[in-house]
Amino acid sequence: MHDIKIKPEEIAFDIDGVVADTMSSFLKVARDDFGISHLRKEQITTYWLEECLPIDEEIIKAIIERILTDPFGVELKPIAGAVDVLRQLNLHAPLRFVTARPVKRPIEEWLQAILKTGDHGFQVIATGRHEIKVEILKELGIRYFVEDHLETCQAIHDEGLNSIVFDQPWNQGSTPFLRVKNWRELQGLLDV
Repeated sequence: MHDIKIKPEEIAFDIDGVVADTMSSFLKVARDDFGISHLRKEQITTYWLEECLPIDEEIIKAIIERILTDPFGVELKPIAGAVDVLRQLNLHAPLRFVTARPVKRPIEEWLQAILKTGDHGFQVIATGRHEIKVEILKELGIRYFVEDHLETCQAIHDEGLNSIVFDQPWNQGSTPFLRVKNWRELQGLLDV
């Protein structure tokens, strides 16, 4: 596929849409809590849900708030293959996650539960805003960032870092970034 081999200490990850199957949880909460059963993941064609889903913006905000504050209650699941690859990577270096979530504790506890690493096995940095991710990645010395949000990928690329787009329905189209379809493809890029 690609000739690059990424060292474990050079890579960091977004969480939602990369490690966590957040959109499946979104659809589940919409169905179970709001009776909205006509939505499908393929309808999510932009990162900004209010632009592509035919539901009230206040309902979207309420669902997102539940996902952000209660990943266990919404039964948030990891994306297929994520746990195995992250555990393998964690044998060589601490895992680093940089998320635009406004608070880290709920997702940090969720990651601890699914990864079963020690207290120092990973680091979560919750920026609250996408724009801050580049600055954090530079401070951490990260060279590669796995992300599903194309605008963030572009900002990272513009600063000389390497974006890896994790393929999702909302980030389709031609981009200059490396793209992986799943965690197996991502694993093939890692030097572990």
